[in-house]
Amino acid sequence: VQLQASGGGLVQAGGSLRLSCAASGRTFSTYATAWFRQPPGKEREFVAVIDWSGSITYYTDSVKGRFTISRDNAKNTVYLQMNSLKPEDTAVYYCAADKNYGSSRYQYDYWGQGTQVTVSS
Repeated sequence: VQLQASGGGLVQAGGSLRLSCAASGRTFSTYATAWFRQPPGKEREFVAVIDWSGSITYYTDSVKGRFTISRDNAKNTVYLQMNSLKPEDTAVYYCAADKNYGSSRYQYDYWGQGTQVTVSS
């Protein structure tokens, strides 16, 4: 599975962005997919995950109610809709895929290249 993340950019606080994670490979629809982010000078951290069917999702507390993860298996794409963005959301965002559903970065075998999100105050 190869992943390509896109959709990052510069946005003012309170604004919105939608990230996309496009995958190649016929079996992508059988993989759980997660978003992680790495703020400047910090460790990579979990943001959200969606199971292979799209019916189960889980978010880190700091983004609950603001971010929504979804997927379109017909398009081999997972999305992260980010609303009410805050300066502390500034980070490089990565998508990752694995056969197992979870929030640990260590379990994910496949990673996209990252897309920069910058939120100005």
